Amino acid sequence: MPQKVTAVLSAALLAITVAACGGGTEERSADAITVWTEENLADRMAVQQQIVADFTKKTGIKVNLVGVAEDQFSQIVTSAAAAGKLPDVIGALPLAAVRELEANDLLDTETPGKIVDQLGRDTFSARALELDSASGKLLAVPSDGWAQLILYRKDLFEKAGLEPPDTYERLEAAAKKLNTGGVAGITLAIAPKDSFTAQSFEHVALANGCQLVDNAGNVPLDQPPCVRAFDFYSRLASQYSVKGKQDVDSTRATYFSGKAAMTIWSSFILDEMAGLRNDALPSCPACRQDKEWLAKNTGVVTALKGPDGSEPAQYGEIVSWAVTRDANTSGAQQFVSFMMNEGYERWIGMAPEGKFPTRKGFEDKWTALPAGVDSKKPLSEVYPAEILDSLRKSPDTFARWGIPQGQGKLVGATMGELPVPKALSAIVDGSLTPQAAATQAKSDVETIKRGIRE
Repeated sequence: MPQKVTAVLSAALLAITVAACGGGTEERSADAITVWTEENLADRMAVQQQIVADFTKKTGIKVNLVGVAEDQFSQIVTSAAAAGKLPDVIGALPLAAVRELEANDLLDTETPGKIVDQLGRDTFSARALELDSASGKLLAVPSDGWAQLILYRKDLFEKAGLEPPDTYERLEAAAKKLNTGGVAGITLAIAPKDSFTAQSFEHVALANGCQLVDNAGNVPLDQPPCVRAFDFYSRLASQYSVKGKQDVDSTRATYFSGKAAMTIWSSFILDEMAGLRNDALPSCPACRQDKEWLAKNTGVVTALKGPDGSEPAQYGEIVSWAVTRDANTSGAQQFVSFMMNEGYERWIGMAPEGKFPTRKGFEDKWTALPAGVDSKKPLSEVYPAEILDSLRKSPDTFARWGIPQGQGKLVGATMGELPVPKALSAIVDGSLTPQAAATQAKSDVETIKRGIRE
């Protein structure tokens, strides 16, 4: 789960939980299933327990729900598979995790297609289904998504006569013009050990047609579209952003304080920007009188286009329900179908700012769902209809490195080692040129790729 504080279960504790209640195939009951969920925050676990109770009441199938920390997933699932203790279903899985399960032959690749066909394939986002598919097989059922966004101060842009920052040229022109008077043109992540830096750069790189890996499995990070992306991003960070190794927390804090005209952040910022989380309130001067001031004066760009890009592109994450190879197939199918139908509104309602529906017919319900933590309010009462409409549609156009090329495990491994953020940071601190940094990133990714079991 991006840019949120996560409740972390220790590997040892979760391993005990798995061993105690995961159940090997021989122990499975026809009327019981085990479900892991990466939506493991306490308030979201409570919501899921309520949905599970309704499912059990309807079907008679008991559900053992186990919260799993995203950063421990690979370790835990490997141990569970080795011990024959895989759960039946895993929820809120990022795309790279789905591909990791595929690479290790841990997925039931028949049941997801049956679920989608039963619910109506045409009721799902076509792009979400595509990102979850390989060789004509649906690997998992896409449940929802979040988007990477370019946020900008509409009031400052209007005063300066600037266009929305939806191209490289417009973004840099705005950053340069607004970088004055104690306000940075943009606050941009550059911390080398922060996955948020990788996500932010991927958004910018995709806009310029830069890919992590091509269809032949080659790593083209040293080619002109990627070198230009490295140069563009590092130039923004070094010339127009706040000095220092800016990260997920500092970029938000700078934008919230009114000391930056733009930032790149995920849609999970929307409830915070609206003053609905007491631990992350906007602190700009005008915000002290009106907690929603920043939200009202912020524009949102979803897709960006670079000079080498064929069309605007946007980074986004689709999370999914996966059924494992040893699952109680009937129970798993019924459960996922329930979560994508009767339980779906409550599922996306746990955090609507970061759970855009991948099922059609829920758009109006999503708009009305209350967002926030300490205060709750529908996003439609804060943000213009055109912004919400663009966000709702964004899962239909998400672009990603590696996933369409079947290299999800490589994507997951690079997010663990973060070669691209390290290269970007080296450009900003002056130790590498953009070309040298791109070449280094290519070499590092190729090394990671060779280390992955085919």
